[in-house]
Amino acid sequence: MTTPTPVLFIDDELAMRVSVTQWLQLAGFAAERFETPERALDRLSPDFPGILVTDVKMPRMDGMAVLARALERDADLPVILVTGHGDVTLAVEAMRRGAYDFIEKPFAPDHLVAVIRRACEKRRLVLDNRGLRRRIGGAAGIEARLIGVSRAMDDLRREVLDLAATSASVLIHGETGAGKELVARCLHDFGPRAAKGAFVAVNCGAIPDSMAESELFGHEPGAFTGATQRRAGKLEHSSGGSLFLDEIESMPLALQVKMLRALQERTVERLGSNKPLPVDLRLIAATKVDLLDLSEEGRFRADLYYRLNVAELHIPPLRARAEDIPLLFDAFVADSAAHHIRDPRPLDADDVDALQAHDWPGNVRELRNLAERHVLSVGRSSVATLLRRRPVGGVGGDGAAARALSDQMDAFEKRVIEQALDRCRGDIKAVMDLLDIPRRTLNEKMARHSLDRARFLPRG
Repeated sequence: MTTPTPVLFIDDELAMRVSVTQWLQLAGFAAERFETPERALDRLSPDFPGILVTDVKMPRMDGMAVLARALERDADLPVILVTGHGDVTLAVEAMRRGAYDFIEKPFAPDHLVAVIRRACEKRRLVLDNRGLRRRIGGAAGIEARLIGVSRAMDDLRREVLDLAATSASVLIHGETGAGKELVARCLHDFGPRAAKGAFVAVNCGAIPDSMAESELFGHEPGAFTGATQRRAGKLEHSSGGSLFLDEIESMPLALQVKMLRALQERTVERLGSNKPLPVDLRLIAATKVDLLDLSEEGRFRADLYYRLNVAELHIPPLRARAEDIPLLFDAFVADSAAHHIRDPRPLDADDVDALQAHDWPGNVRELRNLAERHVLSVGRSSVATLLRRRPVGGVGGDGAAARALSDQMDAFEKRVIEQALDRCRGDIKAVMDLLDIPRRTLNEKMARHSLDRARFLPRG
């Protein structure tokens, strides 16, 4: 079961304290009531896992003073003000000073709960980010490179470290922008070859066919017009280390034959030479398509595929690990802010909603681009606004506008249930409580989305 989020409620009226805390407890929060602010403020610490809700008009210390004292303890703590009709102007001023939101009396209990849920989610994200920064700042390990708290990223990091210790060829599968080169670099950097040789990256799709053989295998003087001096190719240059061939599906068929021979013989011959040169390299290839399908169409050699595919890694698309999106975005914002000498801009609840509702066809590369635009945007545009301004002909338009609304709703529902299963570690009762749905409904939705509870159970 997940631990209920603490909500500290301050109000000098007993009836209000009792009714609000009872309602919040029924809604699943660990609500506590306080007549005066001092005891509530004593509960606060920089990593307090909950939020603070306070009345504005109180005899000993008003809500503005409570807000200032709370933000001294933690500038990111969500503080919600409960105001009377005449206090709205004061509440708006409090929001300028850092309050999360305000609620005007009389209020509907459901509205209060909805605002508090959003504030608690923001608090959880802030604390997740802090934990991530501590891990990144405290070590140069793989968690500092492959960022994420999702089960999918935990599995990927474990698989990378396991394969990094070997010299086996690895084929990396992933969509455009998913981070295939970063994973390849980790395979090299966290293995023994990092101390012996270089990591050499080649994008096969970016090399003209006429230059591909020379680029990969090198050439001797006079091998072709313009070849005035000897040049080592990428295979030779990566000897002792690792060679990464991105978009391997773009390699010309004629060159695939020579590549297969080089991998089998562990030698290369420069263009214009008959002398074989020994090479000791680890080959890492990446593709965004199914190479077996290409081989059946005669566009990729099956024998080369089996030589490359000794071990496989699959990088999950960003949309399949939505819980990692705010953490990654925050890390990219911090990097971009430091690069451009700007203050990093924090996310609000609407920003988080926009990030997690988007489909991310460009994956991590698209997210990094959005983070930089967020840092540089004029007029402090919201994340949702920046997403709507994506270039025409680029990655998408208004989210996934080309997709049917029903498809988008299904995809969002699946992500929400996946996140709940992951957060509750496969505990169905906890998921039912978290999502507030009956067991039969949850079972039907899990079956419709092909979600297996066993995937989310703790490993023994």
